[in-house]
Amino acid sequence: MDMSSLASSILATQAGGTQSNVAAMMIRSNAAAERSTVLTLLGAAQQSSQANLAAGVGRNLDVMA
Repeated sequence: MDMSSLASSILATQAGGTQSNVAAMMIRSNAAAERSTVLTLLGAAQQSSQANLAAGVGRNLDVMA
């Protein structure tokens, strides 16, 4: 093996490692973004659980009247 093929092999190995690192960072970033989206949707669902109810529904009922 001559020097140029050895250097080429080393560069290819380093490039593969860099690609793996970038892919891992992208996967972590996507997972964090999806987690944030799910938490946002869950929070919005909890806040608007009574949004479709008529006015006065859910208030205290006076059973003495």
